[in-house]
Amino acid sequence: MLISTMQKLYGLIWISTTLVFVLASLGNCATYLMQKHTDKGTSWSFNVSYMNVAAGVIYGYAAVVPLAFYFLLQYLGSGSNPSLVQFWCMWGYSLFIFVPASFLLLIPVEFVRWVIIIATGAASAGFVASNLSKRGIDLVLLLAAAFVLQFALAVFIKVWFFP
Repeated sequence: MLISTMQKLYGLIWISTTLVFVLASLGNCATYLMQKHTDKGTSWSFNVSYMNVAAGVIYGYAAVVPLAFYFLLQYLGSGSNPSLVQFWCMWGYSLFIFVPASFLLLIPVEFVRWVIIIATGAASAGFVASNLSKRGIDLVLLLAAAFVLQFALAVFIKVWFFP
């Protein structure tokens, strides 16, 4: 039973971990490129706090948001009863699109970066909302909340790691 559960959580663990390292490294790379583009004379230093922020935000988001939705659905007595592991897996896999998008956010054109992050946030939010609705969750407020939370994560990633 424990092995089966761990196999199901593979996506949550590895996608979140990959995203943490990608955000920390590419966020630093983006700040380096932007600084060299604007001011060639100053020295640049690696910002280690990107790793702490990325780990806290991504792991926290991937653990707490599905947990909150699970308990909220239990409280509301929704017709379908998906397991907590299913919620963690769904939210874990929804974070995958941010990995390739992080590479595209290295493009030093601010308008293009915003288009990329809006499209990424919409795709991730659409993934979560469609999976929630396929599970028989018809509460419009919950679907909207899931959409807004995914989109808020996308905007946070853009603003914090790729300024």
